[in-house]
Amino acid sequence: MKTATITLAHGRHRHLLEQRRGLLRQSVPADDAIVVAMGDLQIAELISDGLLPGTTVEMPADASGLPLAAARNEGARIALERGAELLVFLDVDCIPGRGLVEAYQDAAQDPRWASSLLSGPVTYLEPPGPNGYDAERVELKDAPHPARPAPAAGEVQLGEDRNLFWSLSFAVTADNWRRIGGFHEGYRGYGAEDTDFARVAGNLGVGLAWVGGARAYHQWHPTSNPPVQHLHDIARNANLFRERWRVWPMVGWLQAFRELGLLEGGLGDEPCVVVQEPGQPRSAELEHSDNS
Repeated sequence: MKTATITLAHGRHRHLLEQRRGLLRQSVPADDAIVVAMGDLQIAELISDGLLPGTTVEMPADASGLPLAAARNEGARIALERGAELLVFLDVDCIPGRGLVEAYQDAAQDPRWASSLLSGPVTYLEPPGPNGYDAERVELKDAPHPARPAPAAGEVQLGEDRNLFWSLSFAVTADNWRRIGGFHEGYRGYGAEDTDFARVAGNLGVGLAWVGGARAYHQWHPTSNPPVQHLHDIARNANLFRERWRVWPMVGWLQAFRELGLLEGGLGDEPCVVVQEPGQPRSAELEHSDNS
């Protein structure tokens, strides 16, 4: 089964190189590796060593949010043009376990799971040492995210909750990709586009299956909780999701933003509105009430 990996990148050069080392160690290698460089002209030169088959696709990006949905669609389009029968999407931060490609291929060729979105467990790694991660030992850190199913290697488990689907690591056959129609490109930047994709798939009868052998390891990088750096993206994408599905996504983050005084709305029929930038002092009225 001709398989292509698809990775979106903007910065995170060291993470991308670690991922590619993981792809070189696969028990069954992918046939193609597509990297979509979003507004980052250094990436093509960075990965021009020829060690992996594949190509780099340049995509413009601007300050209004990285075009994650559109970039995934473009990566898939190129992979399909090059003959891919199975698309494996990997977040740039993810190092694939040695059996990831093989496990996704096995599941995609099994009639029980072939008509499903295939998702693998992901372990979030601690910060690396000064020499980075040891690709030969990273799988010893295996501790999949507890909020999502994590079958043992060799096992596949059907999923019921489409809100748990994530785009960090997943695979889909070419036929199912065409059936779903890709990601909705109205989403820009971070948040909700993968949940939307899973809902569209479900409405079309495409299932969800968790593939135990398709393990990946998410490299550490600084972040915040809630992710205030993505405040505008999340607000904009939440409004689009609500318009399309009549429910709010990312409710925990929206609530946290409201509690921080950054956001209003995101409840009932009230749209999300950013009312304050992260890191700015609160208004005098709010400061007074905090100190009363």
